[in-house]
Amino acid sequence: MTIIKDVYFMNRLYIILRYIARDKKSASKKFENELNQKIKALIDSPYKYRASYYFESNEYRDLIYHGYTIIYKVQSDKILVLDIFKWQEK
Repeated sequence: MTIIKDVYFMNRLYIILRYIARDKKSASKKFENELNQKIKALIDSPYKYRASYYFESNEYRDLIYHGYTIIYKVQSDKILVLDIFKWQEK
């Protein structure tokens, strides 16, 4: 199983990391590293996190990390990481 990060997700993550880095660069790097570890761990347990609140299908999941929701879709051979947002934004 492979993990594919959507361009939209990557753009949103970049904006979030820049925002965090304005206050403290090391916190931004730590956020990115820990989030990447959680995403990589999905290979072993793709259904670890709750079914998405935002989609009807059980394939969509919500990984919650430091107040951010990361939406991903589990497919037979890959995991698509689609979006990241603060819960207040949706």
